[in-house]
Amino acid sequence: MAAQQLSGFATAHQAAPVGGAPAGLLGREQREEGEHSALAPGATRAVGAGNRARPEAPDAWRTCFERDLDRIQHSRPFRRLAGKCQVFIAPEDDHLRTRLTHAIEVAQVAVGIARPAGLNVALTAAAATGHDCGHGPAGHASEEALSPFVEGGYHHAVYGADVVLAPLNLCAETLDAVRNHSWNRPSPLTAEGEVVAWADRIAYVCHDFEDAVRAGIVTPADLPEEVAGVVGARRSGQLNAFITAMLETIVDTGRVGMRLDEAAALDAFRAFNFERIYLRPEAVAQADRVVELLRALVDWFSVHPGVIAESPAHADGPGSPDAVAAAVRHVSGMTDRYAFTMAVEHLGWEAAKLPRGA
Repeated sequence: MAAQQLSGFATAHQAAPVGGAPAGLLGREQREEGEHSALAPGATRAVGAGNRARPEAPDAWRTCFERDLDRIQHSRPFRRLAGKCQVFIAPEDDHLRTRLTHAIEVAQVAVGIARPAGLNVALTAAAATGHDCGHGPAGHASEEALSPFVEGGYHHAVYGADVVLAPLNLCAETLDAVRNHSWNRPSPLTAEGEVVAWADRIAYVCHDFEDAVRAGIVTPADLPEEVAGVVGARRSGQLNAFITAMLETIVDTGRVGMRLDEAAALDAFRAFNFERIYLRPEAVAQADRVVELLRALVDWFSVHPGVIAESPAHADGPGSPDAVAAAVRHVSGMTDRYAFTMAVEHLGWEAAKLPRGA
């Protein structure tokens, strides 16, 4: 149906009443005032344009963290997560998670904690949505593959915040939560960042197990009693149990954490996944193959920097530090499929022998 004309403006359907003047619209400053009074004392407040590396004028309608969420969701690095695996490389089953669906589920869990806890939902959602944008192709093996080319090693959280998302000029609080969401990183500066760290672990532990069951690697009956007896064997019940344990902990202590029984179950769940899924002999062999492939791609693009479309000219020429950095950036941004295509095209790899599966 064509848009209808009504008093000088267009509508998609019959005009739906919202209530104009005298109520008016809620601008950013009004919404900030309402948000500030509604949030918990330890929540992060949005103020103006936010604390950004490059100063900007504030938006008329959106808070600074809402702008961050919009920028991440519309960014190329976020879209490319659809082509990066969570656990299973190039799966034949369309129902298995990708890095994109993982990020969406982390955001769902994180917001489910932040909203009733009185934390800043927009900041939580932005950090959770962007938390894995620094991941390379083919899962965590890419970190091992790319580490020799990056001073201090390649960590997806740090690289995501400091390199991949840097062009978006996000707020310092959003970048900090991305940079420090991994448990082997320093504590995030905000309560929202700490929620994202927990939500990431809750989400991947539960959904990676569900995917492994679907793939026939494990069965629900394999789940240890110290896990199933506390949070159950179904993902929906597990998520509810872990989220509830966190919210009740926040109520009881005023701090972000999880009740000890559920926290122990989460640790046992994660240990089970590592033993039976992530570190299976087949998975380790697959990871070794990925490392070999990605390192070879970085080497190739380092000496052929001119083929990287978005790379600036390198004054020092092929093999220079700038060329290596550009190659790492290029390879880390690749989807699984594109990386494998490049391996066939530039390295002569046989398509039939490319990594596939868990």
